[in-house]
Amino acid sequence: MDAGVALDDGASGRRRYWTVEEKRRIVEQTLASTLSVAMVARQHGINANQVFYWRKLYRAGQLENDGGAEQHVRLLPVSVSDEQPVEPGPEAASPSRGVTINIEFPGRTLVSLEGAIDADIVRAVVESLRG
Repeated sequence: MDAGVALDDGASGRRRYWTVEEKRRIVEQTLASTLSVAMVARQHGINANQVFYWRKLYRAGQLENDGGAEQHVRLLPVSVSDEQPVEPGPEAASPSRGVTINIEFPGRTLVSLEGAIDADIVRAVVESLRG
């Protein structure tokens, strides 16, 4: 079942699409209430498993509203290596310094970026590999 869909109670068999605000309100009701998730779900005509999934999204910060459009944020693990220590000074801010960024998708690929690295390029590389 889709993350935002629950079957309607009516005989028509139509699907009910929940807005981000509705999902958040229902999840927050389960967190603030002494009622069980199953009872809250039943009050709204939703399967309890759907509400548990929405709670998972809520805790991961994925039920945020951005002008009516859902945003999916996914955090990636980062590790920092001190193979070449950088000494503080004016040359540390220089774009000509050799900078290397290694991005690893375990079991898939390793991407190494060297030189003057632009954040937009890094974002584009990561986005193209996430799919």
